[in-house]
Amino acid sequence: MTTFEIVIIAMGLAMDASAVSLAAAGAGYAKDARAIFRLSFHFGLFQFLMPVLGWYLGIGFAPLFKTINHWIAFFILTFIGIKMIREGMGKSPGNQINDPSRGMTMVMLSVATSIDALVIGFGFAMLEVNIWYPSIMIGVITAVMSFLAIKIGIKMGALFGKQMEIFGGLILIFIGTRILFSHLF
Repeated sequence: MTTFEIVIIAMGLAMDASAVSLAAAGAGYAKDARAIFRLSFHFGLFQFLMPVLGWYLGIGFAPLFKTINHWIAFFILTFIGIKMIREGMGKSPGNQINDPSRGMTMVMLSVATSIDALVIGFGFAMLEVNIWYPSIMIGVITAVMSFLAIKIGIKMGALFGKQMEIFGGLILIFIGTRILFSHLF
């Protein structure tokens, strides 16, 4: 597998994490350097780890996991998206969404946006590709693209305020739905 092919795969895998980063920053959740670092680092870390995990789980579990991975991503992204929309509309009484750059919310988003990378790891195992170089490239490219998306999202959030939170929630729901339909159809 060539470096060019790996970069294209990495950029494709990084799109979901970048969209989530844009939405989180636009909604005002990634305001300081620590939050920006946490989001971009963790998205990159999970995108690095998931192909490695997929590689080591091997071919035997691929068919089983393929039947549920899209449902997991759909439910996590839709749940968080709905909470963001409700909060953006001011209809989330005392039940504010957790900061997506912290705790379980960050872990859930990181897993949801990197499930496809797990499947790519299975594919690399079937192709007998050494997993370390592609995984490092995928992780680094995801971290960089997420960082850039956060920077853009911060500027958009400053311009559009609470509307960006609603838009961000819609993006998460769209990504989850796209993942679900791409696997079902």
